Amino acid sequence: MEPLELFRQVATRTDSKIVVLIMDGLGGAPGPEGRSELEVAHTPHLDQLASRSNCGLADPVIKGVTPGSGPGHLAIFGYDPLVWEIGRGVLEALGTGFELEPDDVAARGNFVTLDERGNIVDRRAGRIPHQEGERLCQLLQEHITEIDGVRVFVRVSKEYRFVLVLRGEGLGADVEDSDPQRVGVSPKLVKGRDEASERTAAVVNKFVTLAGEILRNERPANGVVLRGFAKRPAMPTFQELYQLRPAAIATYPMYRGLARLAGMEIIQTPPEEDLEGLVGLLRAHYDAHDYFYVHVKKTDSHGEDGNFQGKVNVIEQVDRIIIPALLDLKPDVLAITGDHSTPCMLASHSWHPVPYLLHAKTLTPDGLAGFNEREFARGSLGRFRLVEGMGLLLAHAGKLIKYGA
Repeated sequence: MEPLELFRQVATRTDSKIVVLIMDGLGGAPGPEGRSELEVAHTPHLDQLASRSNCGLADPVIKGVTPGSGPGHLAIFGYDPLVWEIGRGVLEALGTGFELEPDDVAARGNFVTLDERGNIVDRRAGRIPHQEGERLCQLLQEHITEIDGVRVFVRVSKEYRFVLVLRGEGLGADVEDSDPQRVGVSPKLVKGRDEASERTAAVVNKFVTLAGEILRNERPANGVVLRGFAKRPAMPTFQELYQLRPAAIATYPMYRGLARLAGMEIIQTPPEEDLEGLVGLLRAHYDAHDYFYVHVKKTDSHGEDGNFQGKVNVIEQVDRIIIPALLDLKPDVLAITGDHSTPCMLASHSWHPVPYLLHAKTLTPDGLAGFNEREFARGSLGRFRLVEGMGLLLAHAGKLIKYGA
């Protein structure tokens, strides 16, 4: 029996509350001082909470495999990423509020900076502000509405990110990325792996060429790359599987897309990440739901930029602003973790396990000395697959009945 089918059998509705705080890219690795970002950060509230909780290290996929944000979040929500593969384009599109039709093909796009030879010199176009990304998307949409009988939709996602949706008959989603995910090379021509996907690839390549012509005189965003082509899958929701009334508080569209796919109510947030604002939204909606997914992005953003002190600063802000507020609400179960690790020394996602903290009245505390990777390696949760965390949350919240006689 699949674990999700087991949860469907034993989950029961209760009044207990679960809060899951995701600090995106939370895990790190030793920096200039031989200590990780978490070890350097001054986090008295997190440290004290670690002493009263069960802690461990979790692998989002399996040991050694570097996860994307999608697989990492799926694991947190209890969907095994080795079973459920959901394209980034679908998540990004749903996160913008776009209503995907069953045969739509969606992709996530990046505005990029190209040099005079057409090679990528900045994969994020200098992290252009959201308003600039919105203007550029409107510019592309005005000039590109249809290609070879396929309708084209361009929507801003966040800052340098956008969504491309293709709508037409006979389109496949098994398409390679145009994004080489490195600088110094040109965007790739995409290819389809079957006949229907070849038709999609031909449309995509024309879109990239047209976009380059329209953006030729723009700076720093004078080109585009695309990845994560996918169609919307049929996926069971939190209500069906866990008997929960879930809500999501996340600034970035992709994470709202994941939550929407899982059946969560999306609590709208301002375009810029405001930790005080996130806390205020949690308080305002606390009585209406029994599961809250709260997402902080900037830990990952600074990690990807290799900005060690920037990541440390965000961790300290979370400790100062969010953790006391969570403790004041007194949820029955509180989990704090990440969807993956983003060590500043690598400036990218990595295979390192993510710290995982579980706090509830029904556990015996580990008594650890701090909230960091080195301490969590000594925790009672040990090293486990991140997907297993959902069962622990439900069990400590009293939301699972006995299985079998």
